[in-house]
Amino acid sequence: MSRKPLVAGNWKMHTAIGEAIRLAESVRRLVSDQSEADVVLCPPFVSLSAVADALRDGPIGLGAQDVHWEPQGAYTGAVSAPMLVDVGCQYCIIGHSERRHGMGESDEQINKKLAALLRHRLTPILCVGETLQERQRSETLSVVGRQVRAAVQGVAAGADGELPFLIAYEPVWAIGTGVNATPAQAQEVHQMIRRLIGELYGEAAAKGIRILYGGSVKPENVGELMRLEDVDGSLVGGASLSAESFSAIVHRSAEARLRKVGS
Repeated sequence: MSRKPLVAGNWKMHTAIGEAIRLAESVRRLVSDQSEADVVLCPPFVSLSAVADALRDGPIGLGAQDVHWEPQGAYTGAVSAPMLVDVGCQYCIIGHSERRHGMGESDEQINKKLAALLRHRLTPILCVGETLQERQRSETLSVVGRQVRAAVQGVAAGADGELPFLIAYEPVWAIGTGVNATPAQAQEVHQMIRRLIGELYGEAAAKGIRILYGGSVKPENVGELMRLEDVDGSLVGGASLSAESFSAIVHRSAEARLRKVGS
C-alpha cells in the first residue's frame, strides 16, 4: 500500500518569535500547491502560539517538541498536553535522542508521555534510534525494538487497526552530523519496526503506520530515502530552518509518493 508521506520540521532551539513567524509563513506559501504529503512544523514552545496563528486555516499541522506526562502540577519549566491542545497543537515529538541521551529520559518516561498525549488526542511522533557504539556492537535492531516496545506498552489500536501514533527512526550518529544512514541501513530498521508493529498489533496496523526517517535529511538525499518501501516521510532538523530547503524536501517526498502509487 502507499502511505501518505509526512514531513515534520523540528526547529529545536532555533528561531525567535519573529523569525518563527516568517519561516512558517514562507513554508506555507511554498508548499501550498501540493497535497500528496502531510506537513508539520515543530517550533520552540515560546513560538507555538505565534506559529499557530501563521498556519491558521491552512493545511500545515503544528507540533511541539516535548511534553510532560502530568496534566498540571509543580513541574517548573515543563509543558503539559492540555497546554499544547490549548495553543493549537495536533502533534508532539517525544523520545528524541537529544532528550534521551542529553537529558536522561528513560523508556518509562517516554511511555508516560505517549499515553498523556493520546489522552488529549494529540498525535505522538515517537523517536527511536541507536548510538554509534550500539551500531558498532551490532545492537541496532535490539535497541530500537526495545525502545518501541517500551514506548507503546499499554497502547491499543483503534477498532480498524489504525494506530494513534507515528514512529521516527533517527540513528543518533546521523543527527546533525551531515551523515545519514545508507538506504540499506534505513530500510533494514524501518522493516524491522513494521514487523514488530505487526507482532504487537496485527497486519492492518503494520501496513498503515507511518514510519519516518530522521538524521541529516536534505533535499539531496530525501528522494532516495523515500523510494524505500518502508520509509513514509521524514523528521527534518537543520534543513527545516530554511523554507526553501524544507519545501524542496516536501515536494520531493510528494513526488515519491506519486511514483509509489503509480508503480
